[in-house]
Amino acid sequence: MSSSTPGTAGKKTKAATGAKAATGAKASAPRKGTTGAKTAAPRKAPKAESHLAMVRRARRINRELAEVYPYAHPELDFRNPFELLVATVLSAQTTDLRVNQTTPALFAAYPTPEDMAAAVPEEMEEIIRPTGFFRAKTKSLMGLSAALRDEFGGEVPGRLEDLVKLPGVGRKTANVVLGNAFGVPGITVDTHFGRLVRRWKWTDEEDPVKVEAVVAGIFPKSEWTMLSHRVVFHGRRICHARKPACGACPIAPLCPSYGEGETDPEKARKLLKYEMGGHPGQRLSPPADYPGKPAPALGNG
Repeated sequence: MSSSTPGTAGKKTKAATGAKAATGAKASAPRKGTTGAKTAAPRKAPKAESHLAMVRRARRINRELAEVYPYAHPELDFRNPFELLVATVLSAQTTDLRVNQTTPALFAAYPTPEDMAAAVPEEMEEIIRPTGFFRAKTKSLMGLSAALRDEFGGEVPGRLEDLVKLPGVGRKTANVVLGNAFGVPGITVDTHFGRLVRRWKWTDEEDPVKVEAVVAGIFPKSEWTMLSHRVVFHGRRICHARKPACGACPIAPLCPSYGEGETDPEKARKLLKYEMGGHPGQRLSPPADYPGKPAPALGNG
């Protein structure tokens, strides 16, 4: 890692700009014997970061995110492994908020795998319609419920190799369930996680399975589940896809991509989402230590 960080680089740039402005016309006046055009000095290539330095920086980012989000948690409402499994399948191509607003009615109608496996498809489709792709999701939910009933005694299995055999369940969903319902460490590579680890230069891999493998090699297994929550929290609240709030980011000095988003502190603060921006979170029933407001029920905002 180079001796100057993105945060300090930003400060140096502002300082240089201020110094240039203070000198007024004298600074911009052309030298004698020139036309006024300046030849830009060649920029030094950034010092390559060693793998060890990257690992140290990555682990420091994780420690600092733990201080920023001590309340990080899965943002899907659930009371048991089956509800978490179903909610995670529903979360594809939609927000956790919309899933949380939809699942109360779904679980009231189908509280067990046996109930869901025996559902009338059209009736389930109508309940989960707000989550999008409701026909495909209904097929997956009924299929995985039938598999749980027939192959696992109506219980959600606690092994990755069993979970990924269920309809609609991939590694991401399996790791969510294992980490949060069974306490089995897992790295959840969703769009937020992948975006941030690439911005932080932990990896340039695009494939989620390869990203998972790289990150697993950086952190001890005991950190995997909480690391996933912290990174996703940061991606949803501050380091957004289109316009990251760089000027309000607590780990800006550690970020090699600082400056991709808004660097002005006041403008950046206006980009903050959920509890960081003073708005409701995604869960209707958040944990007791969550500092934000619960999300509204469907139809209430």
